[in-house]
Amino acid sequence: MSQIRYEDSTISASILRAVKEMGFEEMTPIQAQAIPVLLEGRDIIGQAQTGTGKTAAFGIPLIERMDPNNRKVQGIVLCPTRELAIQAANEIRQFAKYLNGIKVLPIYGGQDINKQIRSLRSEVQIIVGTPGRVMDHMRRHTLKLGDITCVVLDEADEMLNMGFREDIETILKEIPSDHQTALFSATMPKAILDITNTYQRDAQLIKVAEKELTVPLIKQYYYEVTNKQKEEVVCRLIDYYNPKLSLIFCNTKKMVDDLAESLKGRGYFAEGLHGDLSQYQRDSVMRSFREGRTEILIATDVAARGIDVDNIEAVFNYDVPQDIEYYVHRIGRTGRAGRKGRAFTFVVGREIFKIRDIERTCKTKMKAKTVPTAADVTATKSEKILLEMIDIIRDNQLEKFLHIIEAKIDEEDCTAIEIAAAFLKQSMGDEPVDIEVSAYKPGGNRSSFEKRDKFSKPYRGDRDSKPYKNKKHDKGEKKDKGDKYKKQAPSASEMYEKRKRSRKEI
Repeated sequence: MSQIRYEDSTISASILRAVKEMGFEEMTPIQAQAIPVLLEGRDIIGQAQTGTGKTAAFGIPLIERMDPNNRKVQGIVLCPTRELAIQAANEIRQFAKYLNGIKVLPIYGGQDINKQIRSLRSEVQIIVGTPGRVMDHMRRHTLKLGDITCVVLDEADEMLNMGFREDIETILKEIPSDHQTALFSATMPKAILDITNTYQRDAQLIKVAEKELTVPLIKQYYYEVTNKQKEEVVCRLIDYYNPKLSLIFCNTKKMVDDLAESLKGRGYFAEGLHGDLSQYQRDSVMRSFREGRTEILIATDVAARGIDVDNIEAVFNYDVPQDIEYYVHRIGRTGRAGRKGRAFTFVVGREIFKIRDIERTCKTKMKAKTVPTAADVTATKSEKILLEMIDIIRDNQLEKFLHIIEAKIDEEDCTAIEIAAAFLKQSMGDEPVDIEVSAYKPGGNRSSFEKRDKFSKPYRGDRDSKPYKNKKHDKGEKKDKGDKYKKQAPSASEMYEKRKRSRKEI
Protein backbone atom coordinates (compact mmCIF):
# COMPACT_ATOMS: atom_id res chain seq x y z
CA MET A 1 0.00 0.00 0.00
CA SER A 2 1.38 3.45 -0.97
CA GLN A 3 2.07 5.97 1.76
CA ILE A 4 -0.50 8.74 2.32
CA ARG A 5 0.62 12.10 3.63
CA TYR A 6 -1.52 13.88 6.22
CA GLU A 7 -1.57 17.05 4.17
CA ASP A 8 -3.14 15.15 1.25
CA SER A 9 -6.11 14.00 3.37
CA THR A 10 -9.39 15.77 4.17
CA ILE A 11 -8.37 16.50 7.77
CA SER A 12 -9.06 20.09 8.89
CA ALA A 13 -6.26 22.68 8.80
CA SER A 14 -6.22 23.12 12.60
CA ILE A 15 -5.55 19.42 13.18
CA LEU A 16 -2.99 19.30 10.35
CA ARG A 17 -1.12 22.12 12.04
CA ALA A 18 -0.97 20.13 15.28
CA VAL A 19 0.04 16.93 13.44
CA LYS A 20 2.88 18.74 11.67
CA GLU A 21 4.04 20.21 14.96
CA MET A 22 4.17 16.70 16.44
CA GLY A 23 6.48 15.64 13.62
CA PHE A 24 4.11 13.31 11.74
CA GLU A 25 4.11 13.43 7.94
CA GLU A 26 2.95 10.09 6.54
CA MET A 27 0.10 7.94 7.83
CA THR A 28 0.72 4.43 9.09
CA PRO A 29 -1.27 1.63 7.34
CA ILE A 30 -3.98 1.54 10.04
CA GLN A 31 -4.33 5.35 9.92
CA ALA A 32 -4.49 5.47 6.13
CA GLN A 33 -7.31 2.90 6.09
CA ALA A 34 -9.26 3.87 9.23
CA ILE A 35 -9.31 7.69 9.15
CA PRO A 36 -11.23 8.11 5.84
CA VAL A 37 -13.85 5.52 6.88
CA LEU A 38 -14.36 7.08 10.31
CA LEU A 39 -14.62 10.56 8.79
CA GLU A 40 -17.51 9.21 6.70
CA GLY A 41 -19.29 8.29 9.93
CA ARG A 42 -19.16 4.51 9.48
CA ASP A 43 -18.44 1.90 12.20
CA ILE A 44 -15.15 0.04 11.91
CA ILE A 45 -13.34 -2.97 13.37
CA GLY A 46 -9.61 -2.29 13.33
CA GLN A 47 -7.25 -5.20 13.85
CA ALA A 48 -3.74 -3.93 14.55
CA GLN A 49 -0.95 -4.43 17.07
CA THR A 50 0.51 -1.97 19.55
CA GLY A 51 2.76 0.65 17.97
CA THR A 52 0.91 0.93 14.66
CA GLY A 53 -0.59 4.38 15.35
CA LYS A 54 -4.09 3.41 16.49
CA THR A 55 -4.51 6.47 18.74
CA ALA A 56 -4.21 8.85 15.79
CA ALA A 57 -6.38 6.51 13.69
CA PHE A 58 -9.38 7.02 15.98
CA GLY A 59 -8.35 10.24 17.76
CA ILE A 60 -8.28 12.53 14.72
CA PRO A 61 -11.75 11.52 13.38
CA LEU A 62 -13.09 11.69 16.94
CA ILE A 63 -12.00 15.34 17.25
CA GLU A 64 -13.39 16.15 13.81
CA ARG A 65 -16.85 14.93 14.88
CA MET A 66 -16.95 17.05 18.04
CA ASP A 67 -19.14 20.17 18.18
CA PRO A 68 -17.21 22.85 20.14
CA ASN A 69 -20.47 24.73 20.78
CA ASN A 70 -21.92 21.73 22.62
CA ARG A 71 -20.43 21.71 26.13
CA LYS A 72 -21.55 18.18 26.95
CA VAL A 73 -19.67 14.86 26.60
CA GLN A 74 -19.89 13.79 22.95
CA GLY A 75 -17.13 11.18 22.64
CA ILE A 76 -15.90 8.39 24.89
CA VAL A 77 -12.81 6.17 24.57
CA LEU A 78 -12.57 3.02 26.72
CA CYS A 79 -9.06 1.69 27.51
CA PRO A 80 -7.93 -1.34 29.55
CA THR A 81 -5.38 0.42 31.80
CA ARG A 82 -4.84 3.75 33.50
CA GLU A 83 -1.54 4.26 31.67
CA LEU A 84 -3.14 3.74 28.26
CA ALA A 85 -6.01 6.09 29.14
CA ILE A 86 -3.59 8.82 30.19
CA GLN A 87 -1.44 8.36 27.07
CA ALA A 88 -4.43 8.35 24.71
CA ALA A 89 -5.92 11.44 26.35
CA ASN A 90 -2.63 13.33 26.08
CA GLU A 91 -2.24 12.47 22.41
CA ILE A 92 -5.84 13.39 21.54
CA ARG A 93 -5.35 16.65 23.43
CA GLN A 94 -2.29 17.38 21.27
CA PHE A 95 -4.27 16.79 18.08
CA ALA A 96 -6.93 19.22 19.36
CA LYS A 97 -4.36 21.84 20.40
CA TYR A 98 -5.49 24.46 17.85
CA LEU A 99 -9.23 23.76 18.13
CA ASN A 100 -10.97 26.11 20.52
CA GLY A 101 -13.56 24.64 22.88
CA ILE A 102 -12.50 20.94 22.68
CA LYS A 103 -11.58 19.53 26.10
CA VAL A 104 -10.31 16.01 26.79
CA LEU A 105 -10.38 14.37 30.23
CA PRO A 106 -8.91 11.02 31.34
CA ILE A 107 -10.82 9.27 34.15
CA TYR A 108 -9.44 6.15 35.83
CA GLY A 109 -9.23 4.37 39.16
CA GLY A 110 -6.56 5.37 41.65
CA GLN A 111 -7.21 9.10 41.19
CA ASP A 112 -9.35 11.18 43.55
CA ILE A 113 -12.89 10.80 42.19
CA ASN A 114 -13.98 14.17 43.61
CA LYS A 115 -11.33 15.84 41.50
CA GLN A 116 -12.69 14.01 38.44
CA ILE A 117 -16.24 15.09 39.29
CA ARG A 118 -15.16 18.75 39.42
CA SER A 119 -13.41 18.33 36.05
CA LEU A 120 -16.50 16.75 34.51
CA ARG A 121 -18.51 19.81 35.50
CA SER A 122 -16.15 22.04 33.49
CA GLU A 123 -17.70 21.27 30.10
CA VAL A 124 -15.68 18.34 28.72
CA GLN A 125 -16.36 16.97 25.21
CA ILE A 126 -14.20 13.81 25.15
CA ILE A 127 -13.77 11.26 27.96
CA VAL A 128 -10.94 8.72 27.91
CA GLY A 129 -11.32 6.21 30.72
CA THR A 130 -11.18 2.71 32.09
CA PRO A 131 -14.50 0.81 32.13
CA GLY A 132 -14.60 0.50 35.93
CA ARG A 133 -14.25 4.21 36.63
CA VAL A 134 -16.65 5.16 33.80
CA MET A 135 -19.23 2.83 35.40
CA ASP A 136 -18.58 4.46 38.77
CA HIS A 137 -19.39 7.91 37.37
CA MET A 138 -22.48 6.57 35.65
CA ARG A 139 -23.78 5.20 38.97
CA ARG A 140 -23.12 8.56 40.61
CA HIS A 141 -24.85 10.36 37.71
CA THR A 142 -21.76 12.55 37.32
CA LEU A 143 -21.29 11.35 33.73
CA LYS A 144 -24.19 11.79 31.28
CA LEU A 145 -24.11 9.80 28.05
CA GLY A 146 -27.16 11.27 26.31
CA ASP A 147 -25.11 13.37 23.84
CA ILE A 148 -22.55 10.71 22.88
CA THR A 149 -22.03 10.52 19.09
CA CYS A 150 -18.85 8.45 18.97
CA VAL A 151 -17.53 5.48 21.02
CA VAL A 152 -14.07 3.92 20.75
CA LEU A 153 -13.05 0.59 22.29
CA ASP A 154 -9.24 0.56 22.35
CA GLU A 155 -7.36 -2.71 23.01
CA ALA A 156 -10.73 -4.47 23.19
CA ASP A 157 -9.24 -7.96 23.53
CA GLU A 158 -7.16 -6.84 26.51
CA MET A 159 -10.24 -5.34 28.21
CA LEU A 160 -12.05 -8.66 27.82
CA ASN A 161 -9.04 -10.54 29.21
CA MET A 162 -9.15 -8.27 32.26
CA GLY A 163 -12.83 -9.09 32.87
CA PHE A 164 -14.44 -5.85 31.63
CA ARG A 165 -16.95 -7.41 29.24
CA GLU A 166 -19.98 -6.84 31.47
CA ASP A 167 -18.94 -3.23 32.16
CA ILE A 168 -18.42 -2.56 28.44
CA GLU A 169 -21.83 -3.92 27.53
CA THR A 170 -23.51 -1.92 30.33
CA ILE A 171 -21.88 1.28 29.06
CA LEU A 172 -22.80 0.60 25.43
CA LYS A 173 -26.44 -0.05 26.38
CA GLU A 174 -26.67 3.39 28.01
CA ILE A 175 -25.41 5.23 24.92
CA PRO A 176 -28.00 6.52 22.40
CA SER A 177 -28.50 4.21 19.44
CA ASP A 178 -27.54 6.87 16.90
CA HIS A 179 -23.77 6.87 17.36
CA GLN A 180 -20.58 5.70 15.68
CA THR A 181 -18.57 2.82 17.19
CA ALA A 182 -14.91 2.10 16.46
CA LEU A 183 -13.40 -1.08 17.90
CA PHE A 184 -9.65 -1.75 17.85
CA SER A 185 -8.13 -5.06 18.85
CA ALA A 186 -4.92 -7.03 18.23
CA THR A 187 -6.87 -10.31 18.04
CA MET A 188 -10.45 -11.21 17.18
CA PRO A 189 -11.75 -13.83 19.64
CA LYS A 190 -15.42 -14.86 19.66
CA ALA A 191 -16.25 -12.46 22.51
CA ILE A 192 -15.09 -9.52 20.37
CA LEU A 193 -17.19 -10.69 17.44
CA ASP A 194 -20.24 -10.98 19.75
CA ILE A 195 -19.83 -7.33 20.75
CA THR A 196 -19.41 -6.16 17.17
CA ASN A 197 -22.50 -8.09 16.04
CA THR A 198 -24.60 -6.62 18.85
CA TYR A 199 -23.43 -3.03 19.10
CA GLN A 200 -22.14 -2.14 15.62
CA ARG A 201 -23.94 -1.56 12.35
CA ASP A 202 -22.45 -2.67 9.05
CA ALA A 203 -18.94 -2.28 10.47
CA GLN A 204 -16.04 -2.30 8.02
CA LEU A 205 -13.16 -4.62 8.94
CA ILE A 206 -9.75 -3.00 8.60
CA LYS A 207 -6.88 -5.39 9.15
CA VAL A 208 -3.20 -4.55 9.10
CA ALA A 209 -1.44 -7.49 7.48
CA GLU A 210 1.23 -9.20 9.54
CA LYS A 211 3.96 -8.14 7.12
CA GLU A 212 3.10 -4.52 7.92
CA LEU A 213 3.55 -4.99 11.67
CA THR A 214 7.34 -5.02 11.67
CA VAL A 215 8.60 -1.47 11.36
CA PRO A 216 11.49 -1.46 8.86
CA LEU A 217 13.34 1.28 10.74
CA ILE A 218 13.77 -0.98 13.79
CA LYS A 219 17.12 -2.74 13.70
CA GLN A 220 16.91 -6.03 15.59
CA TYR A 221 19.93 -7.72 17.16
CA TYR A 222 20.56 -10.56 19.59
CA TYR A 223 23.52 -11.36 21.85
CA GLU A 224 24.42 -14.79 23.20
CA VAL A 225 25.36 -14.28 26.85
CA THR A 226 25.07 -15.94 30.26
CA ASN A 227 22.69 -14.77 32.98
CA LYS A 228 25.62 -13.34 34.96
CA GLN A 229 26.79 -11.31 31.97
CA LYS A 230 23.45 -9.66 31.17
CA GLU A 231 23.86 -6.65 33.46
CA GLU A 232 27.37 -5.89 32.24
CA VAL A 233 26.32 -6.30 28.60
CA VAL A 234 23.28 -4.00 28.89
CA CYS A 235 25.49 -1.31 30.44
CA ARG A 236 28.05 -1.75 27.68
CA LEU A 237 25.41 -1.37 24.97
CA ILE A 238 23.88 1.71 26.61
CA ASP A 239 27.35 3.29 26.84
CA TYR A 240 28.15 2.41 23.23
CA TYR A 241 24.89 3.43 21.50
CA ASN A 242 24.06 6.21 24.00
CA PRO A 243 20.25 6.27 23.47
CA LYS A 244 18.41 9.21 25.01
CA LEU A 245 15.57 6.99 26.27
CA SER A 246 15.76 3.21 26.71
CA LEU A 247 13.17 0.61 27.68
CA ILE A 248 14.31 -2.67 29.25
CA PHE A 249 11.88 -5.60 29.52
CA CYS A 250 12.20 -8.28 32.21
CA ASN A 251 9.94 -11.30 32.75
CA THR A 252 9.62 -10.92 36.55
CA LYS A 253 8.98 -8.12 39.03
CA LYS A 254 11.99 -9.16 41.12
CA MET A 255 14.28 -8.87 38.13
CA VAL A 256 12.90 -5.37 37.45
CA ASP A 257 13.67 -4.28 41.01
CA ASP A 258 17.11 -5.90 41.09
CA LEU A 259 18.21 -4.46 37.75
CA ALA A 260 16.85 -0.99 38.56
CA GLU A 261 18.84 -0.89 41.83
CA SER A 262 21.99 -2.18 40.13
CA LEU A 263 21.84 0.38 37.31
CA LYS A 264 21.17 3.23 39.74
CA GLY A 265 24.17 2.05 41.76
CA ARG A 266 26.28 2.34 38.58
CA GLY A 267 25.17 5.95 38.09
CA TYR A 268 22.46 5.49 35.45
CA PHE A 269 19.15 7.37 35.66
CA ALA A 270 16.96 4.26 35.81
CA GLU A 271 13.59 3.36 37.36
CA GLY A 272 11.48 0.20 37.54
CA LEU A 273 7.80 -0.21 36.67
CA HIS A 274 5.63 -3.20 37.62
CA GLY A 275 2.22 -4.10 39.06
CA ASP A 276 3.28 -3.99 42.72
CA LEU A 277 3.83 -0.23 42.62
CA SER A 278 1.06 2.07 43.81
CA GLN A 279 -0.73 4.23 41.28
CA TYR A 280 1.08 7.31 42.59
CA GLN A 281 4.45 5.59 42.15
CA ARG A 282 3.60 4.44 38.63
CA ASP A 283 2.44 7.92 37.62
CA SER A 284 5.61 9.43 39.10
CA VAL A 285 7.88 6.99 37.25
CA MET A 286 6.11 7.53 33.93
CA ARG A 287 6.16 11.31 34.33
CA SER A 288 9.89 11.23 35.00
CA PHE A 289 10.51 8.99 31.98
CA ARG A 290 8.32 11.08 29.68
CA GLU A 291 10.10 14.27 30.72
CA GLY A 292 13.55 12.70 30.25
CA ARG A 293 14.67 12.84 33.88
CA THR A 294 14.63 9.04 33.87
CA GLU A 295 16.59 7.79 30.86
CA ILE A 296 16.13 4.03 31.38
CA LEU A 297 12.76 2.48 32.21
CA ILE A 298 12.77 -1.18 33.30
CA ALA A 299 9.36 -2.87 33.14
CA THR A 300 7.40 -6.10 32.96
CA ASP A 301 5.16 -6.78 29.95
CA VAL A 302 1.92 -6.17 31.89
CA ALA A 303 3.10 -2.91 33.43
CA ALA A 304 4.31 -1.66 30.05
CA ARG A 305 0.79 -1.77 28.59
CA GLY A 306 -0.04 1.79 27.62
CA ILE A 307 3.52 3.13 27.51
CA ASP A 308 3.33 5.37 24.47
CA VAL A 309 6.46 7.54 24.40
CA ASP A 310 7.48 8.39 20.85
CA ASN A 311 11.21 9.09 21.33
CA ILE A 312 12.34 5.76 22.81
CA GLU A 313 15.50 4.96 20.85
CA ALA A 314 16.30 1.46 22.15
CA VAL A 315 14.40 -1.52 23.55
CA PHE A 316 16.28 -4.25 25.43
CA ASN A 317 14.79 -7.70 25.89
CA TYR A 318 16.74 -8.49 29.06
CA ASP A 319 14.78 -11.74 29.14
CA VAL A 320 13.44 -13.44 26.02
CA PRO A 321 9.64 -12.98 26.15
CA GLN A 322 7.56 -16.01 27.08
CA ASP A 323 5.03 -15.27 24.33
CA ILE A 324 6.07 -14.42 20.78
CA GLU A 325 3.30 -11.81 20.61
CA TYR A 326 5.00 -9.94 23.45
CA TYR A 327 8.09 -9.53 21.29
CA VAL A 328 6.07 -7.55 18.74
CA HIS A 329 4.56 -5.42 21.52
CA ARG A 330 8.00 -4.79 23.03
CA ILE A 331 9.92 -3.68 19.96
CA GLY A 332 6.91 -1.65 18.81
CA ARG A 333 7.76 0.84 21.57
CA THR A 334 10.69 2.16 19.51
CA GLY A 335 11.01 3.34 15.92
CA ARG A 336 7.72 5.25 16.08
CA ALA A 337 6.56 8.19 13.98
CA GLY A 338 9.20 7.60 11.33
CA ARG A 339 12.08 7.61 13.81
CA LYS A 340 14.86 5.04 13.85
CA GLY A 341 15.03 2.49 16.66
CA ARG A 342 17.01 -0.50 17.85
CA ALA A 343 15.89 -3.69 19.59
CA PHE A 344 18.39 -5.87 21.49
CA THR A 345 17.61 -9.36 22.80
CA PHE A 346 19.77 -11.32 25.25
CA VAL A 347 19.84 -15.06 24.61
CA VAL A 348 20.95 -17.68 27.14
CA GLY A 349 21.74 -21.23 26.06
CA ARG A 350 18.93 -23.02 24.28
CA GLU A 351 16.86 -19.80 24.11
CA ILE A 352 18.48 -19.44 20.70
CA PHE A 353 15.69 -21.70 19.42
CA LYS A 354 13.10 -19.16 20.67
CA ILE A 355 14.82 -16.56 18.50
CA ARG A 356 14.32 -18.80 15.49
CA ASP A 357 10.62 -19.20 16.41
CA ILE A 358 10.23 -15.41 16.65
CA GLU A 359 11.91 -14.90 13.28
CA ARG A 360 9.73 -17.52 11.64
CA THR A 361 6.44 -16.34 13.18
CA CYS A 362 7.01 -12.59 12.81
CA LYS A 363 8.70 -12.92 9.40
CA THR A 364 11.59 -10.85 10.62
CA LYS A 365 15.34 -11.31 11.00
CA MET A 366 17.48 -10.68 14.06
CA LYS A 367 21.19 -10.19 13.47
CA ALA A 368 23.68 -11.92 15.79
CA LYS A 369 26.09 -9.35 17.25
CA THR A 370 29.16 -9.38 19.45
CA VAL A 371 29.36 -7.15 22.50
CA PRO A 372 31.31 -3.92 21.85
CA THR A 373 34.81 -4.05 23.28
CA ALA A 374 36.21 -1.64 25.86
CA ALA A 375 38.13 0.05 23.03
CA ASP A 376 34.89 0.52 21.04
CA VAL A 377 33.17 2.20 23.99
CA THR A 378 36.19 4.42 24.69
CA ALA A 379 36.33 5.52 21.06
CA THR A 380 32.59 6.29 20.99
CA LYS A 381 32.66 8.25 24.25
CA SER A 382 35.74 10.24 23.28
CA GLU A 383 34.29 11.07 19.85
CA LYS A 384 31.10 12.38 21.44
CA ILE A 385 32.98 14.53 23.97
CA LEU A 386 35.36 15.90 21.34
CA LEU A 387 32.46 16.88 19.07
CA GLU A 388 30.91 18.77 21.99
CA MET A 389 34.25 20.51 22.60
CA ILE A 390 34.52 21.50 18.94
CA ASP A 391 31.04 23.09 19.14
CA ILE A 392 32.23 25.13 22.12
CA ILE A 393 35.37 26.19 20.23
CA ARG A 394 33.21 27.39 17.34
CA ASP A 395 31.29 29.65 19.72
CA ASN A 396 34.53 31.70 20.12
CA GLN A 397 34.00 32.43 23.82
CA LEU A 398 37.27 31.04 25.17
CA GLU A 399 39.42 34.12 25.76
CA LYS A 400 39.15 34.06 29.57
CA PHE A 401 39.90 30.34 29.71
CA LEU A 402 42.86 30.53 27.32
CA HIS A 403 44.68 32.83 29.76
CA ILE A 404 44.04 30.36 32.59
CA ILE A 405 45.44 27.43 30.55
CA GLU A 406 48.50 29.43 29.42
CA ALA A 407 49.29 30.35 33.02
CA LYS A 408 48.93 26.73 34.13
CA ILE A 409 51.23 25.53 31.31
CA ASP A 410 53.99 27.91 32.48
CA GLU A 411 53.44 27.00 36.13
CA GLU A 412 53.31 23.18 35.82
CA ASP A 413 55.68 22.71 32.86
CA CYS A 414 53.15 20.73 30.81
CA THR A 415 51.71 21.05 27.32
CA ALA A 416 48.25 22.11 26.16
CA ILE A 417 47.79 18.64 24.61
CA GLU A 418 48.44 17.01 27.99
CA ILE A 419 45.88 19.26 29.69
CA ALA A 420 43.33 18.49 26.93
CA ALA A 421 43.98 14.75 27.35
CA ALA A 422 43.51 15.05 31.13
CA PHE A 423 40.18 16.84 30.63
CA LEU A 424 39.08 14.11 28.19
CA LYS A 425 40.03 11.35 30.63
CA GLN A 426 38.14 13.08 33.46
CA SER A 427 35.05 13.56 31.27
CA MET A 428 35.00 9.89 30.21
CA GLY A 429 35.04 8.53 33.75
CA ASP A 430 36.24 5.01 34.57
CA GLU A 431 37.89 2.99 31.84
CA PRO A 432 35.64 0.14 30.64
CA VAL A 433 36.93 -3.41 31.01
CA ASP A 434 36.47 -6.06 28.34
CA ILE A 435 33.70 -8.60 28.93
CA GLU A 436 34.63 -12.22 28.28
CA VAL A 437 31.68 -13.64 26.39
CA SER A 438 32.33 -17.23 25.35
CA ALA A 439 30.87 -18.79 22.26
CA TYR A 440 27.55 -20.59 22.41
CA LYS A 441 27.90 -24.34 21.93
CA PRO A 442 24.59 -25.96 20.87
CA GLY A 443 23.95 -29.26 22.57
CA GLY A 444 26.69 -28.84 25.18
CA ASN A 445 26.84 -31.09 28.25
CA ARG A 446 26.36 -28.95 31.33
CA SER A 447 27.31 -25.46 30.22
CA SER A 448 26.18 -23.95 26.95
CA PHE A 449 28.85 -21.29 27.24
CA GLU A 450 32.32 -22.84 27.38
CA LYS A 451 35.30 -22.37 25.16
CA ARG A 452 35.33 -24.55 22.10
CA ASP A 453 37.82 -27.43 22.30
CA LYS A 454 40.52 -28.39 19.81
CA PHE A 455 39.42 -32.02 19.58
CA SER A 456 36.99 -33.25 17.00
CA LYS A 457 35.96 -36.28 19.10
CA PRO A 458 33.54 -35.93 22.01
CA TYR A 459 34.71 -35.57 25.60
CA ARG A 460 34.48 -38.31 28.23
CA GLY A 461 31.93 -36.33 30.25
CA ASP A 462 33.21 -33.33 32.24
CA ARG A 463 35.77 -35.24 34.36
CA ASP A 464 38.92 -34.31 32.52
CA SER A 465 40.14 -32.38 29.51
CA LYS A 466 41.70 -35.32 27.65
CA PRO A 467 40.01 -36.50 24.46
CA TYR A 468 38.12 -39.74 24.51
CA LYS A 469 40.19 -42.75 23.40
CA ASN A 470 38.82 -45.91 21.87
CA LYS A 471 39.31 -48.86 24.24
CA LYS A 472 40.37 -51.09 21.31
CA HIS A 473 43.51 -49.01 20.83
CA ASP A 474 44.08 -48.38 24.51
CA LYS A 475 44.36 -51.83 26.12
CA GLY A 476 47.90 -51.32 27.37
CA GLU A 477 47.00 -48.27 29.48
CA LYS A 478 44.86 -48.17 32.58
CA LYS A 479 44.40 -45.53 35.23
CA ASP A 480 44.76 -46.34 38.87
CA LYS A 481 43.35 -44.24 41.74
CA GLY A 482 46.44 -42.03 41.73
CA ASP A 483 45.75 -41.13 38.12
CA LYS A 484 49.09 -42.78 37.02
CA TYR A 485 49.53 -45.20 34.22
CA LYS A 486 50.60 -48.84 34.97
CA LYS A 487 53.39 -50.46 32.94
CA GLN A 488 52.53 -52.73 30.08
CA ALA A 489 52.42 -56.49 30.82
CA PRO A 490 55.90 -58.18 30.34
CA SER A 491 56.52 -60.15 27.16
CA ALA A 492 56.98 -64.00 27.05
CA SER A 493 60.79 -63.75 26.76
CA GLU A 494 60.94 -61.43 29.76
CA MET A 495 58.87 -63.85 31.80
CA TYR A 496 61.20 -66.77 30.81
CA GLU A 497 64.32 -64.88 31.89
CA LYS A 498 62.67 -63.91 35.17
CA ARG A 499 61.78 -67.55 35.98
CA LYS A 500 65.33 -68.66 35.02
CA ARG A 501 66.87 -66.16 37.44
CA SER A 502 64.50 -67.29 40.17
CA ARG A 503 65.57 -70.99 39.78
CA LYS A 504 69.26 -70.04 39.98
CA GLU A 505 68.67 -68.10 43.21
CA ILE A 506 66.93 -71.10 44.73
